[in-house]
Amino acid sequence: MKKILCSICVLVGLAPALTGCGGYDYFAHVSEIRSDIFCAETEQFTLTLSCTEREYPYASDGIACSMSKVVEISVSPIDCDLDGLEITFTDGKGTDGDAAFRNTHGDYFYSFGVTEFPTESVSLSLKWNNGERELTATSVKNEQTLTAKQALDCAISAEKDKIGRMTRNKRFYGEFYVRLLRRNVNYYYVGIVDENGNTLSLLLDSETGDILARREN
Repeated sequence: MKKILCSICVLVGLAPALTGCGGYDYFAHVSEIRSDIFCAETEQFTLTLSCTEREYPYASDGIACSMSKVVEISVSPIDCDLDGLEITFTDGKGTDGDAAFRNTHGDYFYSFGVTEFPTESVSLSLKWNNGERELTATSVKNEQTLTAKQALDCAISAEKDKIGRMTRNKRFYGEFYVRLLRRNVNYYYVGIVDENGNTLSLLLDSETGDILARREN
């Protein structure tokens, strides 16, 4: 189904895929981008807010479709029962709503679509059955953090042979995932997906673009 829905997108994308200077615009084949992460922590819970653009329908099939922006919030209890959790953006940078508990993750999750992502920081008010808390979540990025496009450029440069094998008649046949990660320090994950759904996964230093780990599956 996705191949049918995206066929027009692929054809239309042929022209803009070639940049004015004659280079190829691989960023046109990105189907998921996590461009920023905001974090906050209290003695009761940790909160992570992610800014993500994702294709619809979502499938690892080597075909990139049009994307939409979504903000995803995960609240993980430390020493607190967060039943009935409600999230309010006190600075007007988001849409208020109720978070649902996810058994598979052990967290409370809330997401909503946006036209623009927040920057630098987000002020929130959390209320639940037995308490409430106001806090500010700040971006994990700094001045040295690469952009998603820069991270992709680093991955493509490191995988020239594979990218070459996925390119026919001056057209790239595949899709990319580019995700900012936070594990005490920042990383970038870049996934290179071919037409058969096979994925090459790369872990990059978020500031230098150096490849730290590589795995194919």
